[in-house]
Amino acid sequence: MPESGELRSGRTILLATGGALVTAAALLFGAILPAEYGIDVLGTGRLFGLLALGQSQPFASEEGEYRTDRAALTLYPAEWVEYFYRLDEGSNMLFTWEATGPVTYNFHASPDGAPAGYAESFDAQDRADGHGTYTAPFTGIHGWYWENIGTEMITITLTTAGFYTTAEEGRARASGYKTLTDIRGNPVPSTP
Repeated sequence: MPESGELRSGRTILLATGGALVTAAALLFGAILPAEYGIDVLGTGRLFGLLALGQSQPFASEEGEYRTDRAALTLYPAEWVEYFYRLDEGSNMLFTWEATGPVTYNFHASPDGAPAGYAESFDAQDRADGHGTYTAPFTGIHGWYWENIGTEMITITLTTAGFYTTAEEGRARASGYKTLTDIRGNPVPSTP
């Protein structure tokens, strides 16, 4: 049994616990948040050069070959077309498309192994153009569904570049794989 002088008082325990909490909070806000997430509430991240640790890396290497594709898709009134690419998780694709008339579109993706008809939608609007960058959240097929909502025939011009392996067009009257090209314009064999 410890002697009475060796027993810690409740006040001493509370002071030690409070000191530990203050130290933990100082480390969290002074070093961990600036270094890991770029959050610099106290200004210590800037002062000690920790903010650079929390920034995303500007360079990412890709597996596979860089490819380009261009398609002109003609749609009669009320006709639809799907155009999609096979991308691996984390692969990037730059895109731009323009329609000569009104369309409704949906950019969606389906992971490998998903049930038939399953897709995750990422962007759906009535619009005549779209431009941007897409990073695949999973391996599978990723692409657009367009429908001509006007009363005249229209053409959608799509241009893409990135790290995909196939391009496929699907519509009620025809479908099939497209020939892709490398950065030099040479045809690249598709690997479905």
